[in-house]
Amino acid sequence: MIGRQPLFPKKRRREPPVPPRVETGRSRLLITGALFSAAFLVVTGRLIGVTMFVEKSQPQYSRTVGKAALKTGRANIVDRNGNLLATSLKTASLYANPRVMLDTREAVNKLASVLPDLNRRQIHKKLSQDLSFIWLRRHLTPRQKYEVNKLGIPGLDFRDEERRVYPSAALASHILGHTDIDNRGLAGVERHFDDNLRKNNTPLKLSIDVRVQHAMRKELAEAVQEFRGVGAAGIVMDVRNGEVVSIVSLPDFDPNLPSDIEPDTRFNRATLGVYEMGSTFKIFTTAMALDAGRVSMRGGYDATHPIRVSRFVIRDYHAKRRWLSVPEIFMYSSNIGSVKMALDVGVVEQRAFLQKIGVLHPSPVEISEIGAPLIPGRWREINAMTISFGHGLSISPMQLVAGVGAMINGGIYHAPTFIKKRVGSKTSGRRVISAKTSERVRRLLRLVVAKGTGRKAAAEGYLVGGKTGTAEKVVGRRYKKKALMSSFVGAFPMDAPRYVVFAMIDEPSGTKKTFGYATGGWVAAPVVGKVIARIAPMLGVRAVDEKAPEIEREMAIDIVTKKEGKRRLASF
Repeated sequence: MIGRQPLFPKKRRREPPVPPRVETGRSRLLITGALFSAAFLVVTGRLIGVTMFVEKSQPQYSRTVGKAALKTGRANIVDRNGNLLATSLKTASLYANPRVMLDTREAVNKLASVLPDLNRRQIHKKLSQDLSFIWLRRHLTPRQKYEVNKLGIPGLDFRDEERRVYPSAALASHILGHTDIDNRGLAGVERHFDDNLRKNNTPLKLSIDVRVQHAMRKELAEAVQEFRGVGAAGIVMDVRNGEVVSIVSLPDFDPNLPSDIEPDTRFNRATLGVYEMGSTFKIFTTAMALDAGRVSMRGGYDATHPIRVSRFVIRDYHAKRRWLSVPEIFMYSSNIGSVKMALDVGVVEQRAFLQKIGVLHPSPVEISEIGAPLIPGRWREINAMTISFGHGLSISPMQLVAGVGAMINGGIYHAPTFIKKRVGSKTSGRRVISAKTSERVRRLLRLVVAKGTGRKAAAEGYLVGGKTGTAEKVVGRRYKKKALMSSFVGAFPMDAPRYVVFAMIDEPSGTKKTFGYATGGWVAAPVVGKVIARIAPMLGVRAVDEKAPEIEREMAIDIVTKKEGKRRLASF
């Protein structure tokens, strides 16, 4: 019948059951496919990120590399003209996870094949520890990273870091200082400005000029070699504002290799070392007496006989054994005349004057390596006498240079600085002597180079003036016999001074060329003359005709000879 179910319906055909193995295989295929899909998505996403999105510190296109400034964790240091002195470069450092390393001994042998200076025993000991992180080598070169990576050792990886690099190597090492392996400043301006260099990405601009630095270092190094000295120091300072244009201490070091720095090379003779500066101190004694009105340029003192104080005798090195005028005392470097000059001023006034020009307290320059002056515990008359010609008081060359700058620049003391001052900024300073006294001191310094012991410091066309200084080296509490500190402090041009130039040779030995002498006039003065001849054109100082009548009149000194009862004009 229509619409009626059959009495005996057909039985449905049953599907055979799926074997368990087939079901398991199907599940595994699905899981594997899902994993491959996820991995493909991750790789695709990373590829898109690398190609389309870059870090802010990286230039997006190769053509912009020169314009894009890479931001690092420590600011650059540049010289006064923008030349790079210190910068930070990104590097890779190698570390290990010993817990996942398969064969420690094999790993050590492989590493040693590409990093041969590794200590195998130490590295094996490190990798045998139950730790998940161990440094193996910091700051690899790109080639070293490539070679290590090519080894394919499980458990090794790299971490991006920064390394401080000094393109000029040892040229300015004592002012720059250096950093540790973690880029923390340990010496020099790197230490003094450590916080600023870390927080501020603006380059730190120093007052140093690398051209002047190179000239000073080269001339000092040649002098040390010629006279077999144990070290040297040199400074160039702008007397108009206190900017230090060059500062050299030899021997020096390469700040790129901080682990190789020896104690002797680390020592900064220009700022940390304090020495008896010898006759260069007579600049201060003479300026002090002239400014106080105790003596005039036409006055003088009897230097016929040595001065005896208790068991000590003060005598002149090249005694004239007669009355000497002030210019003659300065030109012939008379100890006797300087002592009498200081006694006329007085003990209290002498100390106050030296305090005023900054030689009785540490130099204020922006590094940590600063030496404290060694001053007498009780400032008595005998101390005033010896200090008048540079003995019994030890100061750093930096203190001497800053003080001399004030004596010749019109009488204004400017604190020395290693930081370039902004153009147009007001230059602060304090008056320490009158402009008239400063003008007299300039003439006296010129007299020493033209007629006195500083002739070898002359640089044709640049009106150099200066003063020699020679003193026995103090070791402990005693003088070291035949060990001299020979120096010369000069300035140029003397008609309108701009720079003080100082050179000192530590323990020089005389040569046949110097007739066996190792004094400041023979070993240090030539260095100053050569440096001035090289740097003057760089610094924009024009050469002049030193024999021009107007210049001779400006630099002339009226010298009175008491014995003859008449005056004679010393022009040069």
